[in-house]
Amino acid sequence: MMKFFKYPFQKVEKKWLNHWQKSNFKLCQTKDFPKKPKYYVLEMFPYPSGEGLHVGHVENYTAGDIYARFKRMKGYEVLHPMGWDAFGLPAENYAIKMKKHPSEIVKHNIGVFKKQLLKMGFGYDWKREINTTDPKYYRWTQWMFLKLFEKGLAYEKEAPINFCPSCKTGLANEEVTAEGTCDRCGTPVEKKLLKQWWIKITAYAERLLKDIDLLDWPEDVKEMQKNWIGKSNGHQIKFALKDDNNFKIGEIEVFTTRADTLFGATYLVLAPEHPIINQLKDSIQNYYEVQHYITDALQKSELERTDLSKIKTGVEMRGIKAINPANQEAIPVWISDYVLMHYGTGAIMAVPAHDERDFEFAKKFKLNITEVISLDGKEHPLEEAYTGDGVLINSGPFNGLDSKSAQEKIALYVGAKKVTNYKMRDWIFSRQRYWGEPIPIVHCPQCGAVPVPEKNLPVTLPNVKSYEPTGTGESPLAAIESWVNTKCPKCGGPAKRETNTMPQWAGSCWYYLRYLDPKNSKKFVDPKKEKKWLPVDIYIGGKEHAVLHLLYARFWHKFLKDIGAVATEEPFKKLVNQGIILGSDGRKMSKSFGNVVNPDEMVKKYGADALRMYIMFMGPLEDMKAWNTDGINGLSRFISRVWSLYQNQLRLKGKEVKNVELEKVLHRTIKKVTDDTENLRFNTAISALMECLNKMQEKEVKIPKAYLETYLKLLAPYAPFITEELWHELGHRNSIHEEKWPKYNKKYLEQKTFELLVQVNGKLRAKIEAPLNLSQKEAEKLALAHPQVQKFLQNAKPKKIIFVPNRLINLVG
Repeated sequence: MMKFFKYPFQKVEKKWLNHWQKSNFKLCQTKDFPKKPKYYVLEMFPYPSGEGLHVGHVENYTAGDIYARFKRMKGYEVLHPMGWDAFGLPAENYAIKMKKHPSEIVKHNIGVFKKQLLKMGFGYDWKREINTTDPKYYRWTQWMFLKLFEKGLAYEKEAPINFCPSCKTGLANEEVTAEGTCDRCGTPVEKKLLKQWWIKITAYAERLLKDIDLLDWPEDVKEMQKNWIGKSNGHQIKFALKDDNNFKIGEIEVFTTRADTLFGATYLVLAPEHPIINQLKDSIQNYYEVQHYITDALQKSELERTDLSKIKTGVEMRGIKAINPANQEAIPVWISDYVLMHYGTGAIMAVPAHDERDFEFAKKFKLNITEVISLDGKEHPLEEAYTGDGVLINSGPFNGLDSKSAQEKIALYVGAKKVTNYKMRDWIFSRQRYWGEPIPIVHCPQCGAVPVPEKNLPVTLPNVKSYEPTGTGESPLAAIESWVNTKCPKCGGPAKRETNTMPQWAGSCWYYLRYLDPKNSKKFVDPKKEKKWLPVDIYIGGKEHAVLHLLYARFWHKFLKDIGAVATEEPFKKLVNQGIILGSDGRKMSKSFGNVVNPDEMVKKYGADALRMYIMFMGPLEDMKAWNTDGINGLSRFISRVWSLYQNQLRLKGKEVKNVELEKVLHRTIKKVTDDTENLRFNTAISALMECLNKMQEKEVKIPKAYLETYLKLLAPYAPFITEELWHELGHRNSIHEEKWPKYNKKYLEQKTFELLVQVNGKLRAKIEAPLNLSQKEAEKLALAHPQVQKFLQNAKPKKIIFVPNRLINLVG
């Protein structure tokens, strides 16, 4: 009987971690220009918070490490780096709370995170480690900003922005939750008029949209980006504006995708932010009422304003009429918060008969509803808006035309312009915080906004004790006069530095490039290295970054391509989203719920190999899963069984016994683990390794050393510590992680027999090795001859037989 040997995982893991650290994980260090084919494995780098990692965070790093080790053994030169996304609000807020400088907090947190990652045995090329708060790094982020500024893609303007009163900073639309709260602290977001820096991401809308289809990304992520960009083709139509005396006082352009409904436009609606409202104030008879409505509307979140279920509000601009260019009818002009300034022209022609929101609005305020699209060419009393296609009615010379062909004809009739619109807005790039990359701009009263010369980069943050928010909406930097006051690089006169800082997303837009050349002081990346290594072959991270980091990084990369700084069109070839690991209570892991599982505690109790394997065994990588400590117990037992098998084998005397059946199982396992690991089906690969171990433990005979070595190689990416130890115990001096991945022999994959499961009244009573494609009659004969079956049937003839070919037979008595 096989003896049980307790696996000393703490001793083994400490031994090999010390060994790998002494060489700074030399095994995982990558050549810049390898002769082998390249493979770039990347996980979204972490934000080093004060809480440290929990097991949910560890999931994507484990997946990346397994895949990197696997690809390395498959003969690739693998780049697998790690760094820190360390600017931003969390570190600053925590530093204020702890009364320490953010740089101290970040340094400490990085130390905690790195120690946790090392304990897990993750094989990173630590020589390429980066930190977005290092001036040597953000010098290049500032350089890229200056290039955007130079090309007119970074600009300043005053506009209502999302403002978090708790964080005291502006937020991009993407940083506001669906509930209208700050995605960092959960505080309801307000609107505030501030002068901000913006990045013209909309200039790249079409390319960002078009190239989505080139990516090997999850379909739902691609759909999220498409919806966020929100392309729509239509026409821009001009409506003249007249006062009560019928004098023309201006005109409004509207965007519509349904020019065929123009004869049904019975009123216009402007967004509260529309600039023409102020221009027309002398003609607006109820201007005070209009201004009061605008003030209230600007305090609402976009979600509140566009919620289809909310009661529509609005105010008519009395004293002004718009002229419908199709029929020359004078129609009222309203302001309503359901119209957004950033979409189209900030004004809509309302066709209540054929738009649900317009219908609801018209009903509430008793406005005209004119049906112009009919399924049968006749008028109908409308209980709701009809939004489909049909035949035109009440449309003058266009009556009787189908709605599709009428679109271009009516557009031509009124001189409309064909245009494409995008829902996506430009990116708000300013943050009213201290802990971020300074924006390298100087404001001169004579020269305006002047870029800091490249030779003077980086513009570093002043090292001060007080960096709390000013409370005025300005950055804390605005109060540091010794830093703010400077000379204009252009005229030499007195000037002031830009005091807003960049958003956290700035440094993460291009970090994957710096890994290729982290020490280069002349360029952010050597062009030859970029051409060699990009695009990233596989990128693993959370789905929550679909329209934040991933969209920004794609834009940033395309801009760098346009200025000749990179050669590739897209940064990330394949994207994989890991699923969320919930607490054992089924809720998202959170300190407030008390359900956070600390990986350090699990490593201490069960070992890193067991934790790695359990996280991957819980279910498919992309699925949501709930933590269960009983599960890690099971993987800990599996690791111990591997240890015991090898300890017994090392002590067995005599000749190796070749086992054909075991050899077949082993080759099937090679194929299964290879295919599943390649396709990131880690849970089923681990199942195959478990089944193979069962077969190896069936008989207490000396297993050929080649079999034992092959099995360890298959297990190595999943459990790097135990496999390294056992590999050396088998007599090897090199690392198992430098070995070549095993290959299977097809001849062993051909199955001639299968295991026939024999049930009596639905309960398993026997297992019989049987020829493949056995007939029901033959299966019945084999089953009835088995003594266990006869025992439970009590020699009675079965009344019913259920047969599943190549699987089971159930004899019902």
